[in-house]
Amino acid sequence: MDNKSSLTGFSSLAIHGGHEKDPSYAHLVPIYASSTYVYDTAEQGMRRFSGKEEGYIYSRWGNPTMNEAEQKIAALETFGLSMEVKGILHASGMAAISTLMLAELKSGDKVLSHFSLYGGTEELIHRILPNLGIGSVIIDLRDLNKAEEAMKQDPSIRMLYIETPANPTIQCVDIEELTKLARKYGLIVACDNTFATPYLQQPFKYGVDYIAHSTTKFLNGHGTAIGGILLGKDIEKMTSNVTKVHRLLGGNSNSFDAFLLINGMKTLEIRMEKHCHNAVEVANYLDQHPAVAKVNYTGLATHADHYIALKQMRHPGAMLSFELKEGLQGGIAFMNKLKMCVRTVSLGTCDTLLSHPASMTHYSVPKELREKYGITDGLIRMNVGIENIQDIINDLEQSLSN
Repeated sequence: MDNKSSLTGFSSLAIHGGHEKDPSYAHLVPIYASSTYVYDTAEQGMRRFSGKEEGYIYSRWGNPTMNEAEQKIAALETFGLSMEVKGILHASGMAAISTLMLAELKSGDKVLSHFSLYGGTEELIHRILPNLGIGSVIIDLRDLNKAEEAMKQDPSIRMLYIETPANPTIQCVDIEELTKLARKYGLIVACDNTFATPYLQQPFKYGVDYIAHSTTKFLNGHGTAIGGILLGKDIEKMTSNVTKVHRLLGGNSNSFDAFLLINGMKTLEIRMEKHCHNAVEVANYLDQHPAVAKVNYTGLATHADHYIALKQMRHPGAMLSFELKEGLQGGIAFMNKLKMCVRTVSLGTCDTLLSHPASMTHYSVPKELREKYGITDGLIRMNVGIENIQDIINDLEQSLSN
């Protein structure tokens, strides 16, 4: 079955995409728990290792369960687009981003990115890559003039790396315009699409070279497995150099986590619709609350990147953050009062998750540096879940009350 050409709906692709008939006629792809695979003859083994014959060799290099997850996500990211991409499943989003960086950057190169990034990505750029002679240029990429000036002035910039919407300030950058600039100066373009998912945003539509996801989040949707994927449109490069780097770094996924991911993705569309509907309601509620100083949600016309989000996203999404007027102590008090909503990091699960960066994920970061990135003492990040909307608002209301 040609899943890309014969299916016309996103949900159909999320359910059936990437699936191949199992030799034993299992309805769902089995969990292939074998570490290695056998050959009928020595000659067949030679053909497999030389690449002359397709087939599985070693599960660090891939297996049928992992392959279905890769093909399904690749199909979703290119839904409605006339193009082919290849995905490589990883043990985590950070493993996927590490493969990307080490496959495409060498000593003397630089990566151009922006201030509001996932903390792990930021640390990779600032703590790990410099040891390999790879530098960075960090600017506000929402200013296209600044972006072009950086590209023009520094020929050592090799990659443009963007994350939109970004974590935790929900900033958005213009994928299409930045990619046009990057093409002008011969840069590779990579985009972290975790917050949006392919249901809300398809960066390949705007010409990017790579997309990365933490599949742990909305793609899995249930908080049951860690994972990541790197997708690229240069098939030859993905099957050669990128695959080689991935295999040698050892950041491979496994069949059990891939199985959980596959089944989570089958409800991606209906989950995202409910997530997004609830997020709009929550954002409007918080925007009117006297204890809240500011709401960061691109669905609000007051958000600085509202029109960029409208341009490239199907919906503003399920993630938002808001600043409490009472600062650090107000944030701690609010978090302690929550009853139904969950105090934790991460995102993308069916339940509503809230974190207070100043006292949790960014506790060790100096205040002045946090605030430079828009992470104030009273900032709360919120993954709006798919519970009954009134129950979410009721919990917020009692937690915000004095």
